[in-house]
Amino acid sequence: MLVNMKQILEEAEKGGYAIGCINTPNVETLRAVIGAAEDLNVPIIIDHAQVHDTLIPIEEIGPKMVEYAKNAKVPVCVHLDHGSDYNFVMRAIRCGFSSIMYDLSALPYEENMAKLKEFTKLAHDLDITVEAELGIMTSTEDDTHGDDTVWDNESIKITFTEPEQAAEFARETGVDALAVCFGTAHGIYSEPPILDIERVVKMREIMPKDTRIVMHGGSGVDNEQVQAAISAGCSKVNYYSYMAKAAAKHIYEELDETKGSAYWHEVQESAYRYMREYAREVLTVFKNGK
Repeated sequence: MLVNMKQILEEAEKGGYAIGCINTPNVETLRAVIGAAEDLNVPIIIDHAQVHDTLIPIEEIGPKMVEYAKNAKVPVCVHLDHGSDYNFVMRAIRCGFSSIMYDLSALPYEENMAKLKEFTKLAHDLDITVEAELGIMTSTEDDTHGDDTVWDNESIKITFTEPEQAAEFARETGVDALAVCFGTAHGIYSEPPILDIERVVKMREIMPKDTRIVMHGGSGVDNEQVQAAISAGCSKVNYYSYMAKAAAKHIYEELDETKGSAYWHEVQESAYRYMREYAREVLTVFKNGK
C-alpha cells in the first residue's frame, strides 16, 4: 500500500527499529526491494534520486514505483531523494510521490530554513511528507552524487550537524524528517567510517519529537554502528551504493563463468534475485533485533 513517511517513521521510532530507504532506479531493483520488505513483512521507503534522472527519467520510473507501492503487501513510501531543484521536486509530486526530500543544504542556514518552511506547508496541504538536510553530506570519489571530495574520518567532521541548530531548524520548518551528518558519506568508503553516536543522542533529546532523524550513507557502515545509530534515534536509514556494487560484481562473475552465453533476460533475473536476498539481509539489520 502507498503511504507517506509520517506514520511508519513514528511507529519505527516507538518500536526501536528503522525503516530502510533504498534507491530503485530500475524495475529489477524496484521488484527486489519491495519483495525483500514483503518477505520480512516490514515497511519500506523506495526512492528516486535526482542524480539518477540521467539514467531513467522520473516520469518513466516514478509511475512504476507508485504502482508497485500501491500493489505491495506492506506499507511503501515513494520518496524523492536529494531533490535540490524546485522544478524537479514538482515533477516528483506530479508523478504521485508521497514524500519529498527537498535538499537545500548547500544554501546558507537561514535561506535553507526559510525555503523549507514555505515548502513544508505546501507539501503538508497535499498530504506529502518532507525531509530536509542540515550539514552537508560528503560524497566519496566513487559516488553518483557528482562530488569528488576526498573523504576521511577526520576531515568529514567539519560537515557535522550541530544539535542545537538541528532542533531550531526542525521547530521552524516543521519538516517530518531531517537528514543529519555525524560520520557517514555517500558512496564507497575509503576507510571504515566512525560515527558520532553521542551527537545523534543529543539531537534526539532536543529536537521536536515529531521530526525524525535520518541517516544517509548507510551502506558500508558496519552493522553494530548502524544499529547503535538506530537505537540513538535514527528511524530512517538510506542504503544503496554497496548493494549496487555487489550486484554488479555478482553479474560480472556469473557472466565470466558462463563465458558470455547468458541471455539478457537471464542476467536481469539473476540481478533481481541477488538484490532481493541482499536487501533482505540489510532490512533485517534495520529491524535492530525487533
